Amino acid sequence: MKQFISISLLLMLSSNTFSKIIYPVTAKQDVVDTYFGVHVNEPYRWLENDTTAETAKWVKAQNKLTYDYLAKIPFRSDLKKRLTELTNYPKYSSPFKKNGQYFFFKNNGLQNQSVLYQQASLTANPDVLLDPNLLSTDGTVSLSALSFSNNGNYVGYAISRSGSDWNEIFVMDLKTRKLLPDLIKWAKFTGIAWQGNGFYYGAYDAPIEGKEFSNKNEYHKIYYHTVGQLQSEDKLVYENKQFPLRNCGASVTDDEKFMIITETESTTGNSLYIKDLTDPDASLVELSSGFENDFSIIEHFDGKLYLMTNWKAPKQRLMVIDPKKPKRENWKEILPETNDVLESVSIIGGKIVGVYMKDATNHAYSFDINGNKLFEVPLPTLGSLSSFSGNVDDNEAFYTFTSYTFPPTIYRFDIAKSTSDVFRKADVSFNSDEYTSEQVFYTSKDGTKVPMSITYKKGMKKNGKNPLMLYGYGGFNISLDPSFSVARIPFLENGGIYVVANIRGGGEYGEAWHMAGTKLQKQNVFDDFIGAAEYLIASGYTSSKKLAINGGSNGGLLVGACMTQRPDLYAVAIPEVGVLDMLRYHQFTIGWAWATDYGTSADSKEMFAYLKEYSPLHNVVKGTKYPATMVMTGDHDDRVVPAHSFKFAATLQAANSGKNPSLIRIDTKAGHGAGKPIGKIIDAQTDMWSFVMCNLGMKPTF
Repeated sequence: MKQFISISLLLMLSSNTFSKIIYPVTAKQDVVDTYFGVHVNEPYRWLENDTTAETAKWVKAQNKLTYDYLAKIPFRSDLKKRLTELTNYPKYSSPFKKNGQYFFFKNNGLQNQSVLYQQASLTANPDVLLDPNLLSTDGTVSLSALSFSNNGNYVGYAISRSGSDWNEIFVMDLKTRKLLPDLIKWAKFTGIAWQGNGFYYGAYDAPIEGKEFSNKNEYHKIYYHTVGQLQSEDKLVYENKQFPLRNCGASVTDDEKFMIITETESTTGNSLYIKDLTDPDASLVELSSGFENDFSIIEHFDGKLYLMTNWKAPKQRLMVIDPKKPKRENWKEILPETNDVLESVSIIGGKIVGVYMKDATNHAYSFDINGNKLFEVPLPTLGSLSSFSGNVDDNEAFYTFTSYTFPPTIYRFDIAKSTSDVFRKADVSFNSDEYTSEQVFYTSKDGTKVPMSITYKKGMKKNGKNPLMLYGYGGFNISLDPSFSVARIPFLENGGIYVVANIRGGGEYGEAWHMAGTKLQKQNVFDDFIGAAEYLIASGYTSSKKLAINGGSNGGLLVGACMTQRPDLYAVAIPEVGVLDMLRYHQFTIGWAWATDYGTSADSKEMFAYLKEYSPLHNVVKGTKYPATMVMTGDHDDRVVPAHSFKFAATLQAANSGKNPSLIRIDTKAGHGAGKPIGKIIDAQTDMWSFVMCNLGMKPTF
């Protein structure tokens, strides 16, 4: 590689708070890829190598530019103070029960990581069982998995460092509260499934040193670890040497009678196998092959396996399997498909509880074990409901309910009485009576009706002058349920409108809605989001000069595609940890698993051309005036590698002909988002909302 980079600092050319920005000069290389005879320039390919000194210098220079810019926003420190105040309240998870004991997570307010507590009863004094804050000085080590052995002897837990998907698994003796010498390394995309005196887990071979966060993940395996032994002695339980680009996972029913193995090629569809653990000579029994549908075993109860699937039911249904007659023709339907999407199923106290999604909001129903509907669980308003936590022999369950204006509230559900009572309310400094949230349906480019939630302070006038943040995702069958976040409060307090569009590609209306936003249909996702912006402007909620857009991961792709397709439509764009290079995404870590949603540039000439047509990186046009943009990523993101954001930011800086800033904020010791400490969360929220409000012309007070 020849000359890599020449660093230029931010140059202030006038006495204004924000003057013309001089970007670090990013060296270009003569790199050309050829796809089906088409040549594609890749001048910033060198930024894919995230461990070189040259890339480190580039990151340092870009962060200096960005933080110098953010430091000049006059209200930034006051915003951080307000966000810190809002965040500083006790946060609880729903309690869950294991071996006669209750467990829950609690954050006192500003603890970097939530603490796991144990109590003998709901009224007993809780004891700290595991405090992740003691695992690092800066809070960047987080819990990523937790599982209690059924014999009550152990708890297994996995940790993630700096937000990486790589996990280390440890074991604690529950009686002595002492950490045992067991250590599992290079675990990834795994749970901890106990059977007897050990557990199943998924892992990869140790990666090449220096390529831990970028190289393609191949040959996922399932092992069984016996407590007290070395990882090198663990038993290999399952692998598929023929298909290196597949993932596998193991789970065990609560009664430890069956092991379930799933195998996936992507984020959609799975094969399914079971093994009778009561028979030492039993072999794996295939329940489903191929990857056309999703199959998930909920529980083994009363000699039957309960399974949720979208096989011949795009909005999902519940079926029951007799393990002695496992062939599909013997499966029986318990909860048939309805007009609403079946999101989750729990078997608690001998009854079935199903959570459904209707027009992007949740409803919950209780059924007897044969699937006869008993009643609807009353909810306080339209919103979202977490899955019920409870066991097959419990007489109670817990769930958390929330919405855009309803702070998270934990309810205790009495199975026998069929009643719900408030168990814990969030003590947030927020007066929900001052705000409202409405749902509208707008028409996308092809005539499809799309739901959208709009939240604002009461008294808002549709005069086209309101600052507005439009958020979306649109992929991988993931639904955007109504949720509450204190990070939005300062924006709402100062007249901002917060909007979530439930665009295609998500799971709001089942698999058909998802598939309508995949592969050669992906443009529907962008059209839906652009249509949302146009509706909000036409209806007087905002104007293009007051409109910001935001999304993360696949949502970062959404923002990148929409800002390059319609740069005139938005004032601000915030793509977070985005998939921005659609021609090479599958070359890194787990990117190959997204091919069912995206397709790949190697699939066919048609697929390559389609991807190139919308790939954000390849559709930045020199001489275009782009919205004020702050790309956000983390240096330890091994889900969507930061090279996506690096290359996109460099390309945008070189092409943007307008006065709006094109910045990149690269968080250190941070990954894709999971497990990020509170301190880093507040810092990121402060910087994002400062940038947004400043570039929307707001003058907020706190």
